[in-house]
Amino acid sequence: MQESLSQNKLLTFFREQVTHPLLLEELIQRFPTPENEIQTLNTDLQNLVSKGVLVKTRENRFGLPSRMNLIIGNLQGHADGYGFVISEEEGETDVFIPARAMEGAMHGDRVIARFEKPSVAGKREGRIIQMLGRARTDLVGRFEKNKNINVVVPQEKRISQVVYVTPRNSLHARDGDMVIVKILQYPSKKRNPIGSITKILGHHSDARIDSDLIIESHGLPKTFPHEVLKEAQGLPEKVQEGAVHTRKDLRNLITVTIDGEKAKDFDDAVSAQRLPDGLIRLWVHVADVGHYVPWNGNLDQEALKRGTSIYFPDRVVPMFPEKLSNQICSLNPNEDRLTLTCEMDFDTNGTRTSYQVYESVILSKARMTYTQVKEILQGKPWPEHSQSKNIIALLQILEDLSQRLHQKRRRRGSIDFDLPEPEIILDLQGQVSDILRQERNIAHRIIEECMLAANETVAEHLTNLQTPMVFRIHEEPDADRMRDFNEFIQPFGLYLKGINKIKPNSLQKLLDQAKGTQYEKLINHVLLRSMKQARYSTEKKGHFGLAAEHYTHFTSPIRRYPDLIVHRLLKEVLSNGALPSKRIKHLEEILPGIAKQSSEREREAMEAEREVIDFKKARFMLDKIGEEFDAYITGVTNFGFFVGLQLYFVEGLVHMTSLHDDYYSYVEKQHALVGEHQRRVFRLGDEVRVRVERVDIDQRRIDFSLVDMKQQGEKSKKRKKPIKMRKRKHHP
Repeated sequence: MQESLSQNKLLTFFREQVTHPLLLEELIQRFPTPENEIQTLNTDLQNLVSKGVLVKTRENRFGLPSRMNLIIGNLQGHADGYGFVISEEEGETDVFIPARAMEGAMHGDRVIARFEKPSVAGKREGRIIQMLGRARTDLVGRFEKNKNINVVVPQEKRISQVVYVTPRNSLHARDGDMVIVKILQYPSKKRNPIGSITKILGHHSDARIDSDLIIESHGLPKTFPHEVLKEAQGLPEKVQEGAVHTRKDLRNLITVTIDGEKAKDFDDAVSAQRLPDGLIRLWVHVADVGHYVPWNGNLDQEALKRGTSIYFPDRVVPMFPEKLSNQICSLNPNEDRLTLTCEMDFDTNGTRTSYQVYESVILSKARMTYTQVKEILQGKPWPEHSQSKNIIALLQILEDLSQRLHQKRRRRGSIDFDLPEPEIILDLQGQVSDILRQERNIAHRIIEECMLAANETVAEHLTNLQTPMVFRIHEEPDADRMRDFNEFIQPFGLYLKGINKIKPNSLQKLLDQAKGTQYEKLINHVLLRSMKQARYSTEKKGHFGLAAEHYTHFTSPIRRYPDLIVHRLLKEVLSNGALPSKRIKHLEEILPGIAKQSSEREREAMEAEREVIDFKKARFMLDKIGEEFDAYITGVTNFGFFVGLQLYFVEGLVHMTSLHDDYYSYVEKQHALVGEHQRRVFRLGDEVRVRVERVDIDQRRIDFSLVDMKQQGEKSKKRKKPIKMRKRKHHP
């Protein structure tokens, strides 16, 4: 949140000179204010209070919350009624709020909490004392019709209160309908929320509403505002000749795009040539979205708000309207397109020897798919194309280069997790036909290596120019997490050295040691969970997982807002050289907020995508109740263990209560349940045989029971026909 200049001065005064909460009269005496500006001062105070930057006490005194035993943040609720306040101050510990102290707050609300109990083993307990902002005005849920009162059970599991709905406000919903309910009265300490149904989405048994439910429950945008569409419609249909003259003309290069079968928005294209002395020159061309989307216009503001495109099995929630994302900015074949090009030369060791970054115009010669590229490189004949010979030669050069780049990354310690992802295909009714391991072939590797190289190069280029930046960072794992991980792997004969300052190459060597063993999945899963999540930041902290000192996101400006910001910064220095100090100061003020919001929107998108997939998986298993499957343990808790089916990538819970042969204790550091008498052990990564017992579609939950423990190394003999699903391109 941005404060005005007068508010900033006032806030600095409180932080640096005020030693106790002040009355307004005391503040006027200590913060010299002309009589005609007292009303402005009072308005500034109230604005800072409404933002939670200052707090107003019952005695009408103003002070900083951090110095008054208070914490400001967003409430993260739990289905059992309690919650946590996630502090807005970096480095602050989250505060536990018991159910009795929630005071009517709901998941996502911005609140002020007061500490009520001292910290015990890092845990602080508090009470909600003030509401700064409600997270939602409506909810998505399942309508339940009863004799005395109708209720809507929220789809969001972290909201524990049902919403009461009178018959007059029910919109004639049927029992079991999924609805949107507008909150008329928010909950209090002793009263549930009251609402009115505004829209019926469909019956909960209808698979076609799954994406709609998640879109509504996350408050994702369903359409573009009129002014945004109007601005998009004003974009040209084709590249205008005047835009080409100042750019490097690369239309004669053999250039292709390589994407998934169903992709429609092509952010990036590649070209390559062999040079003397074994060098390979790589061109990564990225759609010049910044040429068409200026700062602070309607398109820009909407893109910032969305942050990223979101990919569901049956649709995409795009960051930009189709006129831009699928047309003028998409690098469609045989059409001139404006791009930013990162041109790099690499030697036989994969070391970059030189580079250039510049504005360009290209003409893609072909739209290739990952499957096509793989088959061509395997020698399969390709249908006649005017540039067939040249394109095949290009792909062979790219294959050679990708191997060089990959080996270079491996030598410096870049970590490659081998964790398969599911692919899903839907029938016309929105039901899942099948689920299988997502294929990753040489074509995926080619594009991944090319994009990583371009992202690193652009990040280093802008850093050297001392330009304020939005980096993609991945911080070092916590030493405590690494110590726990080290303790966990020792029974497998593995050990990490230097865990207080762990290096990425140490972790990659460990994964190499585990490769091909019966505990490979186990090691990959536990290590991934022990590491931090990548995010956007204006601080250059490097990318631990890639073992990269400089890294940013540059290659996908159609579907990621940070990439567009990097493009604008790059275009600015290309046009003007080093930025003036006034411009640098302005960027330093606005970029941290953009980075923070982009990270938040990315996490929201990932959660929404996962929830829709969970819906589809639950529906897929509904007709398989009673069937048995081979599985492996993916998580262990004090109430049971989670399993993943080896055949379908479906996860569910084997509850502790279904383990009848013994009493089991949870050993956290070993990720295991251990029988007290028979000493039977259920450990993360173990193979088991399970039976489907229950499927709850609304909660996206599958319950299994244990059939029998599998012998280590035994393989499932069942096979199913492979399927495919639209999947977003992934870059770290």
